[in-house]
Amino acid sequence: MDNPTLAKYMDATLLKPEATSADVAALVADAVEFGTYSVCVSPSMLPVEIPAGSDVKVAVVTGFPSGKHLSQVKALEAEFAVARGAHEIDMVIDVAAAVEHRFDDIEADVAAVRAAAPAPTVLKVIIESAALDDEGIVGASKAAARAGADFVKTSTGFHPAGGASVHAVRLMADAVEGKLGVKASGGIRTRAAALEMIEAGATRLGVSSARGILEDEGADTSGY
Repeated sequence: MDNPTLAKYMDATLLKPEATSADVAALVADAVEFGTYSVCVSPSMLPVEIPAGSDVKVAVVTGFPSGKHLSQVKALEAEFAVARGAHEIDMVIDVAAAVEHRFDDIEADVAAVRAAAPAPTVLKVIIESAALDDEGIVGASKAAARAGADFVKTSTGFHPAGGASVHAVRLMADAVEGKLGVKASGGIRTRAAALEMIEAGATRLGVSSARGILEDEGADTSGY
């Protein structure tokens, strides 16, 4: 897979609490240079200035990173983000609801954010797959689909259980049956890892170093 194609899978991500406006500007510069699909930032960093002529989108996290926010708060955060220029919302579910297989609660949580940020805003739902059993991964993915999400996403990248795995991506892709996108995020640091996630069914990648991956020539990319 060539670099322009791979870059279009990527949300170039900067969610560190200490991220500055200068850091965001550097993120945008890399995104424009390499042609990533979007930049993904914290809501307090909005608005993000994208140079004229670039098609790079702006994604913003909601209920991040714990998901332990009232649905109404997540919905309001999403609404404010869209009003300040966000094209996409990456929301975190209440992970305990997935652990306990309370999938109706997940559906209601996602539906509240969907109502506050309707199409054409893209809604991605972070399920924190590394903290879940297989039933939790599948059930949470299906609940997100029922609530009108556009993507299910593996991870925040902040959970101690870990980030994306090939196993989780495959389960999620099977669960949504091609009706939603699947975003693999968390721990994807090499070109080989990125390609492995795509082969497993990921249609978007959350990466903290797009430049590092796209300039990684050490991996064998034959067959992609």
